Amino acid sequence: MRYELIIRGGTIVDGSGGAPYRGDVAIAGGKIAAVGTVGGTADEEVDATGCIVTPGFVDLHTHYDGQVSWDPELAPSCYHGVTTALMGSCGVGFAPCRVEDRDRLIDLMQGVEDIPGSALSEGIRWRWETVPEYIAALEAMPRTLDVAVQVPHDALRVFVMGDRAVANEVASDDDIAAMRAIVREALEAGAVGFTTGRTDNHRNVDGAPTPASEATARELAGIAAAFDGLDFGILHAVSDFDMATSPDRFDPEFDVIEAMAAAAPTHGTSVSLMQRTRDTAQWRKILDRVDRARAAGLDMRVQVAPRGIGVILGLEATFHPFVGFPSYKRVAHLPLAERVAILRDPAVRAAMLSERSEPIAGDGSAIPPLADELLANLDFVAMRLYRLTPGFDYEPAPDTSLLAEAFATGRTTLEVLYDALLEDGGERLLYFPIFNYIDQNLDTVHAMLTHPAALPGLSDGGAHVGTICDASFPTFLLSHWTRDRKRDAIPLERAVQMLTRDGAVFASLHDRGELRPGLRADVNVIDHAALTLELPKLAHDLPAGGRRFVQRARGYRATIVAGEITLRDDALTGARPGRIARPSRPAA
Repeated sequence: MRYELIIRGGTIVDGSGGAPYRGDVAIAGGKIAAVGTVGGTADEEVDATGCIVTPGFVDLHTHYDGQVSWDPELAPSCYHGVTTALMGSCGVGFAPCRVEDRDRLIDLMQGVEDIPGSALSEGIRWRWETVPEYIAALEAMPRTLDVAVQVPHDALRVFVMGDRAVANEVASDDDIAAMRAIVREALEAGAVGFTTGRTDNHRNVDGAPTPASEATARELAGIAAAFDGLDFGILHAVSDFDMATSPDRFDPEFDVIEAMAAAAPTHGTSVSLMQRTRDTAQWRKILDRVDRARAAGLDMRVQVAPRGIGVILGLEATFHPFVGFPSYKRVAHLPLAERVAILRDPAVRAAMLSERSEPIAGDGSAIPPLADELLANLDFVAMRLYRLTPGFDYEPAPDTSLLAEAFATGRTTLEVLYDALLEDGGERLLYFPIFNYIDQNLDTVHAMLTHPAALPGLSDGGAHVGTICDASFPTFLLSHWTRDRKRDAIPLERAVQMLTRDGAVFASLHDRGELRPGLRADVNVIDHAALTLELPKLAHDLPAGGRRFVQRARGYRATIVAGEITLRDDALTGARPGRIARPSRPAA
């Protein structure tokens, strides 16, 4: 028999959770044709000797909603084995959208997800108002990977309520009915779900709360009723559970999300999960409520990041500790080389180290209010602040922190920070895990990842372009948790299952997620022993001259989307087989 492609001699980790085994994978017509010992010939063969062969990865939480309209590559996700990315996360996005509301939604995305408004304004190729029109426009544009559309609550509220779509405006019965009808129309046109955002850290570019942040349980349940009678579709909510208001608000806030889930009881609902600094035990409360909801029959899940969630600091990044210092503000506009030359002047250094930071967060800033709180206690920051160097371990030891260096060298924390930022010609980057790293290890993350309701997520691919690069989460999960971490390691077959089948099944994408005949031929061939994250680099490749962090990887022998090789030996091939991922029913 002749196939289009045969992957020969790899260790197959098929996504089912079963034990790995040696074998081949044959592909024909964009689908898996055979798995095991494959005879016959093919138009092309991939030698997978010494590699693992897995299904393509499903990323449940990205923000490529604008970028997808102009960028066929969708970097950085395309470099990390992702073959399907869900967009519309956190309740923000660009469909539905009337012409007169485009700038409003751009300002919202800039404020919430730190994507430059100028890049979005210049880059987005508007060819839609409704969600079905958005899906059709994206379907017509080939790309490296598949994208799945979710209906974002903020855009939906603005579309229906116009100027009344503000956080403190209660939706009327007619408003809710209109939103429900739009969500139903979107689901029937190929959308996979609905998302909402309820965190105080998410603000418009002018500092105002997001339109849906205070939506009532009645509104959310009314919208969720759009799923009634459908055998596909998911819901997602991101919330800090009113942490800034009062700890007593936790259960009432969770009740709102649970009411939404209960209105679509046969559909999956996920909530974000992380260990926060203000309430380090809150994640346990969330898991307790999720367990109770699951016991009551709701398919409630938690999206978990596989490492610390934080920021990258640097002189060219959105944020570093000296952004608010008066002496720095006087030179901040200069090109990097000129800035570094001035900052290396002993007199400038002495002056700046004698200063205090002015407030840097608040209205109109991409920097969250938490930043000012952290700057007030720099020792606390430096205790979890690390240089990003080649081969960086994202579970760094405490004695490698900048605080430990300050103690060891007899310098102040501020001096160590200042000097570190000037290293490598001012291009030195520092890693600061704010969440999930309170105890300076990933033990809490292990407990989250291994919970029965856990799904890997929260990569924010395409967002926070000047502060993070967490689209590399899949590569990290596969390398760190199955190979590098000797304590509480996750079995390879389980990690692959989480990255593939678990996400696909949850998202109602039953045509992918396993290496099984008849399913979509989304495949990764990975040199697992050599799999390595490169350091993030600042790329000036967004529209309007915008810049973003891009982190690549080494070890991907091939990534295959719908039977076409999109990446070979860590480099894109130019193939663009990606389209819209639509809900599908389980294979017989």
